[in-house]
Amino acid sequence: MTSPILKSAATVHKPSATAAFAGGSVAVSSAVGGSVVKLKLPGRSFASRIMPVLNAVASRIVPPLVMILAILAVWQFLGSKPGATLPPPSKIWTEAYDLIVDPFFVAGPQDIGLGWRVLISLQRVAIGYGLACLIGIMLGTLIGQSVWAMRGLDPIFQMLRTISPLAWLPISLAAFRDSQPSAIFVIFITAVWPIIINTAVGIRNIPQDYRNVAAVLRLNHVEFFFKIMIPSAAPYIFTGLRIGIGLSWLAIVAAEMLTGGVGIGFFIWDAWNSSRLSDIVVALVYIGLIGFALDRIMALLATIVTRGTASN
Repeated sequence: MTSPILKSAATVHKPSATAAFAGGSVAVSSAVGGSVVKLKLPGRSFASRIMPVLNAVASRIVPPLVMILAILAVWQFLGSKPGATLPPPSKIWTEAYDLIVDPFFVAGPQDIGLGWRVLISLQRVAIGYGLACLIGIMLGTLIGQSVWAMRGLDPIFQMLRTISPLAWLPISLAAFRDSQPSAIFVIFITAVWPIIINTAVGIRNIPQDYRNVAAVLRLNHVEFFFKIMIPSAAPYIFTGLRIGIGLSWLAIVAAEMLTGGVGIGFFIWDAWNSSRLSDIVVALVYIGLIGFALDRIMALLATIVTRGTASN
């Protein structure tokens, strides 16, 4: 049986330690002598924090870069063979050097860089696409909210949307007698259909619970439109808007080939008439990059507005 004195002495001399963490270090204090020992714990270095970000960026950038380089290599090989009809990338770089390195030069009223031509085309797209957004969302809301409007207008819209954009150009030229409004009308009539259809689908898919809440709160038509309809149908609406912006950019290039002017479409047609294939290839690259940028901007806007519910 242990005596009280020995038990007390064992209690006094029994080592004990406490630890306190602070940042990347730990302080350990011992009851024996009151000494404090600080141990440095390994913390996350800058490299360990930045590597996941670099890996994520590389996973998105490296694959398309590899594919582009592979395509250019095959293109260079095929274009350099005797009898090839398309110029290789090296020849395009030599012949269209000014267009590539200086897209904003001005040498005359019709002799301007591709950057200025793209901006002129984008102005027309902005007007036509803006009108398509406004009218498309309004008509889509009407069709989605009213059964009678859907039965009366939906068959007409389904028929009109199958008409080629260029088929509308003679009608628009006859109506407006000017190339500028004609091109804007072609953009509008091309982009409005997916906006109408997707908006109508989104309005029809509003949950009945939302409508019941609006009835309980006694929201008027304006409040119901902005607080219930638009937020609920926003993913569908932005799907139509993304499709519409792509069709708008496609339509303006086709329309400008026939209406003339200084846009990117007319530049391609003029280069074809002058047998400048290298200039055409450079213009096609511009068109593709601008179309990709427009789609990404619309996708980012959709993600912000719908809080990530819209598809990317």
